[in-house]
Order: sequence, then structure tokens, then C-alpha cells
Amino acid sequence: MTIRVVVADDQELVRSGFAMILDVQEDIEVVAEVGDGAAAVEAVARLAPDVALLDIRMPVLDGIEACRAISAGSACRTVMLTTFDSDEYVYEALHAGASGFLLKDVRRDDLVHAVRVVAAGESLLAPSVARRLIEEYTAVTGAAARSELPAGRLEVLTARERETLLHLGRGLSNAEIAAELVVSEHTVKSHVGNVLAKLGLRDRIQAVICAYETGLIAAGTPSGE
Repeated sequence: MTIRVVVADDQELVRSGFAMILDVQEDIEVVAEVGDGAAAVEAVARLAPDVALLDIRMPVLDGIEACRAISAGSACRTVMLTTFDSDEYVYEALHAGASGFLLKDVRRDDLVHAVRVVAAGESLLAPSVARRLIEEYTAVTGAAARSELPAGRLEVLTARERETLLHLGRGLSNAEIAAELVVSEHTVKSHVGNVLAKLGLRDRIQAVICAYETGLIAAGTPSGE
């Protein structure tokens, strides 16, 4: 099955370079290259791609707002492109529905791998990296952002599913969660799927966000505690 991709970046050389790398892959097709966020939203609505690569800082409509519109209106998954790994908008973009981040100096093989991973329904960032990012940015955004998701929202989860969400928030992999819960990885995968479905989350990254925003994990809590 071919992975259909839209590449959105206001820098033509970056945009065409990414498109060229992806388009030569047998299982990837770049269906559009656009230079601003509004054009990206339109291209996604018109072409129904699997993945959109979005520069965070674009004219007309920035990447975060484009991500929010795409996430709300389609099944297309989004990956944000940024020059700096400490970009001040990382948390906001993840909260808008992004499945992960890539630095613009990403290696060719890592770019291709990222598109395939996200298209397969997984998050781009390793859980431990996601945890560090969310911890940093929830600390910055403070209680106001966390109050958007009251802890009562977790009442739909079983006790075991709540434990699973806790471990996701701590950045544990499926194998590590299985060891903590003394169950098989297959069972953990089932629990993770139930957590995402019941809470209306797109992927593991949003599960990490949810764990912090509901107060299940307090910002600043070290991994493994």
C-alpha cells in the first residue's frame, strides 16, 4: 500500500528536498508540495493523504493551526517540522494533534522511517522523549492547560487501563509496561488500544499529554517514579 504525503514548508529548497527524498521510495508518493498552512489544509481536504509534514512557522496559517484543522477534519496524521528541537511551540503542536516532530536537518533514512511509522498509526517520538517534552511544556503552560482535561475523564477506564495510562505517561514501552503489570505484550497492546479509544486519543503521544493534563502524573515527576 502506497503512503500518500503532503509536504508543507515555506522554504522551497527544504520542501522540494524532503519531497524528493520521499518520492523515490517505492511505498511513498508525495501528492502535493505547498508553501503555507492554508494551502496544506486545502491539499489534505482535496487529496486525502495519509501523512502531512508541516513546518511550524509558515505564512497565511502557521503549522500549528494547520495541524489543528487537519486533525479535526480528517484522518491524516501530522508531523511537525522545526529548526530547533527546543521550539517553544512543541507542546502546543502536540496538543493540536501532531503525531511527532522532525528537525529540518533530519537524516534521509530517519525522514523515510518517520513517515512510515506515523502512517502505520504510531507516534514518531519514543515514549521517553515524548514524556520529557510534555513534562517541560506542561510545566510552562501550567494549571490552565491541565484544567482542560479534568481527572474525572479517566473514570471511563478500568483500574488496569488506568495503570497502563500511568505507565505510558512515564514513558515506558509496551515491553516495560508488560513487565510492570506482569502480563504479555499482547495484553498491554490491547490495554493501550482501549485507553486510546475510550479517551478519544489519536496515539501514545496524546496519551502522555492526557496523563499530565489530568494530573495522573505531576509535571516534574521523574521517569520510573
